[in-house]
Amino acid sequence: MATDLLKRLGLADHPRVRIDGAGGDGWAVTENPATGKALAAVKLDDTASYERELAGAVETFKRFRSVPAPVRGQIVRAIGEEFRTHKKDLGELVALEVGKIRAEGEGEIQEIIDIAEFAVGLSRQLPGQIFPSERAKHRILEQWLPLGPIGVISAFNFPAAVWAWNAALATVCGDVTIWKPSLLAPLTALACNGIAERVSTSMGHPGVFRLVMGLDSVIGERLVADRRVPLISATGSCRMGKRVGQVVADRVGRCLLELGGNNAVIVAEDADLKLAVPAIVFGAVGTAGQRCTSTRRLFVHEKIADDVCRRLVDGYKQVMGKIGDPLSAGTLVGPLINAASVEGYKRAVDEAKKQGGTVLIGGEAVVREGNYVQPTIVRATAGNKLPIAREETFAPILYVFTFKTIEEAIELQNGVEQGLSSAIFTNNLLTSEAFLAADGSGSDCGIANVNAGTSGAEIGGAFGGEKETGGGRESGSDSWKVYMRRQTSVVNYSGKLELAQGIKFE
Repeated sequence: MATDLLKRLGLADHPRVRIDGAGGDGWAVTENPATGKALAAVKLDDTASYERELAGAVETFKRFRSVPAPVRGQIVRAIGEEFRTHKKDLGELVALEVGKIRAEGEGEIQEIIDIAEFAVGLSRQLPGQIFPSERAKHRILEQWLPLGPIGVISAFNFPAAVWAWNAALATVCGDVTIWKPSLLAPLTALACNGIAERVSTSMGHPGVFRLVMGLDSVIGERLVADRRVPLISATGSCRMGKRVGQVVADRVGRCLLELGGNNAVIVAEDADLKLAVPAIVFGAVGTAGQRCTSTRRLFVHEKIADDVCRRLVDGYKQVMGKIGDPLSAGTLVGPLINAASVEGYKRAVDEAKKQGGTVLIGGEAVVREGNYVQPTIVRATAGNKLPIAREETFAPILYVFTFKTIEEAIELQNGVEQGLSSAIFTNNLLTSEAFLAADGSGSDCGIANVNAGTSGAEIGGAFGGEKETGGGRESGSDSWKVYMRRQTSVVNYSGKLELAQGIKFE
């Protein structure tokens, strides 16, 4: 099945792919996390091939920045349509390579289609402003100009969509994209970048979409430090982001960082539990807890905590029977990405027990082929803060706490280093407004939802978080500005020189 899929996507005969999975020096083997078996081997870049790609990106940018933005938008439109054609196969490839269930795999490709549509509309805008001048017959205007070759470093959990969020906007802004994907998902990267580059080339613009794959020590560090790349957009762990930020800052470049997210849901006393419980279950177990927006902490009002926990356990019992092959109909939870993640899950559960947490359901690895674990709920006793809950474990573990007041719940939610996504369930206007407080005293996260879970962001709004999450914003709203440089211009049509601030220099 995997070989047929690779053939349909043009990867079986790709010069960088060995479908026999034979590794060796200069090759990385990508595995199916559902079986632990090799899917294929992919040839890695070395310093020479990296240099060719970067030099080519610089030359391509010099040409591409002069292409009118609406024309660049038509390239992105055509790319979006091509992804629509291959949505099913690409969704299956995502499922095979990173273990997402089929619906989530196809949903990720839909995000590419959606951001392409957003970018096409944007290509007719990219607006600057005009400001009044204090000098007669002067105009002050602002314009946004192409920035340069953009470096995109993506993580395994969204092996396609995060690249597209960056690449679609960068393209309409006149930039070239250089993508360094996770080596846990190189086939998805080859397929997606290949589609975009083939479409762009067919429309007369080759080299706009570039791919470099390799070890961090060989390729990653080189890309981050490369002065030819004015912007690095990096998605991954807080540890990785801190390293990227330091290196890029040293060369006074720009960073767009999307890092960890120890996300929380608050359930108020008056919450609609028929709405809240399914959202919490999906947020905690979707993608086997491997989303940056996965729900990891739950704060429930003490008066309804027992009822909420009972409902959650009932929901998890239904999920337990639907753990398995992500490509099988009816599967709700696939595997973790690799054996190391399974060990991380075990360590976190064991530590939670040592710290006084009670496992309400789950807590074990699934004894079968592949990297499967049980979705797990750990409840803390009143006053027990469970230090392990401050750490982001990329696995389906939900820690449950109680609170007395909304102010206490918001303080507990904000009490971690990350600040990506947050949610509250309430039918009380005053409670929701406290959570979204205009003075900043509510949720300190980049995303704050009312009566919706932490997962499932739409591309229309800017996506990103605060604190150690990095402060970056991708996808919608005005996030396009990070891919461009701002220029302020003064036009003097008075015929005489007049200085600002009334200065006379005669």
